[in-house]
Amino acid sequence: MIKKGDTVIVLAGKDKGKKGKVIRVIPDKGKLVVEGINVAKKHQRPTRNFPGGIVDKALPLFVSKVMLVCPRCSRPARMGSKRVQDRNVRVCRKCDEIIDKV
Repeated sequence: MIKKGDTVIVLAGKDKGKKGKVIRVIPDKGKLVVEGINVAKKHQRPTRNFPGGIVDKALPLFVSKVMLVCPRCSRPARMGSKRVQDRNVRVCRKCDEIIDKV
């Protein structure tokens, strides 16, 4: 399970190979928004707070197209879970590093 704030790498699509931080997760649709990935131009109408113009907007992409990057080994890795101090935490399968803060 990928959470907000995790670093991910894109496995497929036009942004393949790029890394970014997860901004938002949409679990009911199976999508997430990553900063700087899957960016589109949006023509924004002027409002009281914003002068208007063309804005870059990060669009959602499917969770299956990204993989979590381990903070220790800096490589894409699958996640496992482990019981530590009466809590389930996410663990890197390659280096056995705990991903979640305990």
